[in-house]
Amino acid sequence: MNSLFKALSHPVRRRIIAMLRKGPLASGDIAAAFDMSWPTITGHLNALKEAGLVSPERDGQSIRYRLEISAVEEALAFLMDLSGTGGTKEEKESR
Repeated sequence: MNSLFKALSHPVRRRIIAMLRKGPLASGDIAAAFDMSWPTITGHLNALKEAGLVSPERDGQSIRYRLEISAVEEALAFLMDLSGTGGTKEEKESR
């Protein structure tokens, strides 16, 4: 969970996540959206991959990245539980 929140702490990574919400993208398309070096973008993509937020898949000569919604849901559930807004009605009543 720590690597997930660390990955989400950087604004570039959050922007990449937002881009991937619309569907998978080639790494080159992701890189083209930023004014940064290729190694920097690769580092951000690797951090997201290590956190389980994205998964790469080979598409011919390029690599496409897909958002892993289950990791996002896990983080959201944790935050909702932390704030007291998550859980079932029975769980909330027992608090």
